[in-house]
Amino acid sequence: MRALFWLLILAALAVGLALAARYNEGYVLLVLPPWRAEISLNLFLMLCAVGFVVIYLLARAVSHTLGLPRAVAEFRRRRREERSMQAQRDAWRLLQEGRYGHAMRCAEKAGADDAAAGMLALAGWRAAHALRDVARSKEWAQRVRDHDRDGLRAARLMVEAEFALEERRFEDASDALRQFAASEGRHIAALRLALRAEQGLGNWREVARLVRQLEKHQALSADQAAPIRSRALREALRGLRDDPAGLMRYWRELDDGDRAEPALALEAARALVSAGDCREAQRVIEDALDENWDATLVLAYADCRGGDVLGRIAHAEKWLHQHPRDEALLLTLGRLCREQQLWGKARSFLETSIAVRPTRAAHVDLAQLLDQLQESALAERHYRTAALLD
Repeated sequence: MRALFWLLILAALAVGLALAARYNEGYVLLVLPPWRAEISLNLFLMLCAVGFVVIYLLARAVSHTLGLPRAVAEFRRRRREERSMQAQRDAWRLLQEGRYGHAMRCAEKAGADDAAAGMLALAGWRAAHALRDVARSKEWAQRVRDHDRDGLRAARLMVEAEFALEERRFEDASDALRQFAASEGRHIAALRLALRAEQGLGNWREVARLVRQLEKHQALSADQAAPIRSRALREALRGLRDDPAGLMRYWRELDDGDRAEPALALEAARALVSAGDCREAQRVIEDALDENWDATLVLAYADCRGGDVLGRIAHAEKWLHQHPRDEALLLTLGRLCREQQLWGKARSFLETSIAVRPTRAAHVDLAQLLDQLQESALAERHYRTAALLD
């Protein structure tokens, strides 16, 4: 439709020019002494138009000829870039397919000055690492470093950290991630790698902090984060056993929910008992049990020798009103009374614990108490019963 429109316009223009030329009687006089030339104005105009076209075509031909070397160089550059981009696509596709040798051969097709040389070097590095080719992996790593100025530094640091973690070089991984964070900050992938690195290094406080960040960014679900965070906090508390003051400062910095978790309270109490601070251990257990009742934590209430034993007995007897048939609480009361040399109460609590649920620990404690009370025959019977229990 458009071609027909232009054809009609050209036809109308031609008709108009023909009519104008028919009624044009003008002429052009050219004088160059001693010569004179007289030609029709229509012919002169036609010659001018043809001359203009000829001059234009000659100028274009000269310009094209002079620009031919540059055009050829540009054509070759485009071809080289196309081959490089094709090699990049093939290398990454083969890498994802697990054909690492083919991927490396594709990566080797790029020249050092190709636009995709950096990405191809990254693909070659991954392929060499997957093949466990240490020498070529180092070679490709150096090629990637040579392209840091092309915007590949962040990618190179992430890959270095990932490979270092696979090889359990946690210090190297942590160092690479620190360099990454200094320039790029920490996104979710970097936080995940940092979590693995800090776990490997045993920096449990940092592990707990990273887990909280990942959970906040929804990179870890609550079910995934809970066991990792719990272990990190337990390990951090265990590492402070020789510093009871530091342990308590760290304990108070934790959230209320963390302090109420029985496993963490148990670890903190054991660390304090190991450091000889029974009073703080008692307080930690009491606060945790007021929030969450736990048999293991109840038994740990009697572990610390010395301290305010009578106060612990009084507090445990208050709990007994709420949990009258808790065998762990009865066993704990029996141990505390025995430590305080309240033989009758100790025997009563231990016998009641066995009546509620016979356990090896209760039988052994009662047997030891009976030995102290010179009732060897009865003590021997409880020892035998304990030996038969699982």
